[in-house]
Amino acid sequence: MKKNYKVLLLVLLLAFASCSFTSKRFDDTDKDKLLLQVITYILQNGHFDPIRLDDNFSEGLFNDYIEKIDPVKRYFYKSDYKDFQQYKTKIDDQLKAYDISFFNLVHVRMTERIKEAKTIYKEVLSKPFDYTIDETFDTDYDKIDFVNSKKEMTERWRKQLKFSTLSNYDDIVQQEKQAKEKDPSYVMKTEAEIEKEAREATLKSIDIYFNDNVDDLTREDWFSMYVNAIVEEFDPHTYYLAPTDKEGFDTQMSGKLEGIGARLTKRMDYIKIVELISGGPAWRSQLLEVEDIILKVKQEDEEVGIDIVGMRISDAVKYIKGPKGTKVTLTIKKVDGTIKDVTIVRDVVELGETYAKASVVEKDEKKYGIINLPRFYVDFQDYKNLNAAIDVRKEIERLKAEGMEGLILDLRNNGGGSLPAVVDMAGLFIKEGPVVQVRSTGAPKEVLRDRDESIAWDGPLVILVNELSASASEIMAAAMQDYKRAIVIGSKQTYGKGTVQNVYNLNNAVRNNTSGDLGALAFTTQKYYRINGGSVQLEGVKSDVQVPGRFSFIEVGEKEKDNPLPYDEIDPASYKTWDNYFDYDKAISKSKERMSNNNQLKLIEENAKWVKNQIDETEFSLNYNTYKQQIELNEEEAKRFDAISKYKTNLTFLPTSFEKQLFESDTTSLKDKRERWYKNLSKDVYVEEAVNVLEDLKMAYSIKKVAKVKD
Repeated sequence: MKKNYKVLLLVLLLAFASCSFTSKRFDDTDKDKLLLQVITYILQNGHFDPIRLDDNFSEGLFNDYIEKIDPVKRYFYKSDYKDFQQYKTKIDDQLKAYDISFFNLVHVRMTERIKEAKTIYKEVLSKPFDYTIDETFDTDYDKIDFVNSKKEMTERWRKQLKFSTLSNYDDIVQQEKQAKEKDPSYVMKTEAEIEKEAREATLKSIDIYFNDNVDDLTREDWFSMYVNAIVEEFDPHTYYLAPTDKEGFDTQMSGKLEGIGARLTKRMDYIKIVELISGGPAWRSQLLEVEDIILKVKQEDEEVGIDIVGMRISDAVKYIKGPKGTKVTLTIKKVDGTIKDVTIVRDVVELGETYAKASVVEKDEKKYGIINLPRFYVDFQDYKNLNAAIDVRKEIERLKAEGMEGLILDLRNNGGGSLPAVVDMAGLFIKEGPVVQVRSTGAPKEVLRDRDESIAWDGPLVILVNELSASASEIMAAAMQDYKRAIVIGSKQTYGKGTVQNVYNLNNAVRNNTSGDLGALAFTTQKYYRINGGSVQLEGVKSDVQVPGRFSFIEVGEKEKDNPLPYDEIDPASYKTWDNYFDYDKAISKSKERMSNNNQLKLIEENAKWVKNQIDETEFSLNYNTYKQQIELNEEEAKRFDAISKYKTNLTFLPTSFEKQLFESDTTSLKDKRERWYKNLSKDVYVEEAVNVLEDLKMAYSIKKVAKVKD
């Protein structure tokens, strides 16, 4: 894989040299044009599946860019949109000529509309909201069109602001009721006072949003958004890193994240949690989950939270991050529609917490093992010491010393990582052979193989996955499935990311650069395939035993992204399935039968359907009594799913002898972290079933081996 990428870089560099990119061709003010020239050339010549810059591309870019900068249609008018439409099929021609007329028109108009919006929202929030009126607000912005007049625009802002203020209003009402319950002599605020306080809180939040974020956006910031809209047309994992964003990317890659330990993304106007860093504050709190939406952020010394709906993700992160030891309160909208305040104590998140960890699993005096791997990490500067595969091998040896009879490799929520690491890890369970196939544009496929004939574990193996298991996790699960080396238990299919990206410093493409830092470009250079020739792109890995989960009926994964690359197939590699005594088909059949009769899984499936219904509901009442009744009804309905978190298995989880010794000299709360992990595992119905499957495999192994010996 690295060899192919080096060839690609060499080709690009030679091409750059022949094209003589140099900022001297332009004035200093034309950095934007130089940036477009470099980026479009790289994508046309280096992207795995380059798109033709034609009218179809232009229309897609036009629609996506307008949606990107005004997703809820609260800035532009229909007349603006008509002015923009003259460029709908011409942006491709402009890009070829490094012309930025379309961007300039939209940027100037956006600047004007932001000034108008500041006047409108202040006017709206200067008047009381009437929460007794029966009116609704729809959060599905695809259903609405741009407005025709300032009157319509004011009405749109009024409804949006009233909806935002409604939660403030409810918070104050509840605080007043609680104060009265604690002290009967307390004089509660009037409805008018509560309404005014809630409205002023919204005004303060919106003022901060505009003053600290929107007003701080430079032309360069807006142009970066435009460039990202361009590159994202190629695929969802190609993105531009402006110089300031590149600094943040480099900081993240350095190994430490200071804050709550969550990775975020922006979808429409909402900021959503896409990953919780294992061992981080958010993960430890057990209060946040993937797919939670953050509505507001409140610092510990503030009375009112900042509304981050509509905010740029980089700006929102500034409020969420903070010094170690400080508290931040997040107003969260859960996937089931309920809204909660969650307080997290910030900390320095060491990415070392994402390393492999293991536990002994005891059941009926038999011992099994489970290894949790949050990501496929590797340090190419210190490959032999910091490597997920090496760490997993060590954990296997420690579990074997404890008498392990079967192993569970937990790859749930593992977003991927290093290809070399996953190839090495697959080699721990097979004698030798291909693990994954990689293809670059214009180059023959490359088969990445395990060449080490040693096997760390040849016993029963189960791999746990879910909808958030992606990339390298999918390679691992697919390889073990193709070899019939392991039984995969989990979601109907995994994430479905079958592409490989590399980051290229754009400054390397320009000689004698006097235009300043151009930033970097992450772009898709390769696609990987299973050894059976199939791709995991879009399709993911289908589990041998499919079990319902929290996201069973929600669109998550690569299919949800805009402009994903298509599924395809190539010729299979030459490989032989695992030579063993395990009866996989019978074990899978027995597991499916158990799962169909498991009441805990039936409840999880009911919950997943209920959550889907809550997500599909986008229309909300702006009448306070109706709004409150709906919230209370949702909370009441949600109670019937409390039993999910109260479930208890008959499994016991213990540290290995190696970790017991670490506990004795523990100065980093390792023991507390492990005990919290053990407690979660003891409630995990999927781990429970994985152990059942290991028992079935072990039994089949013993019977078939004896029969083979007698023959």
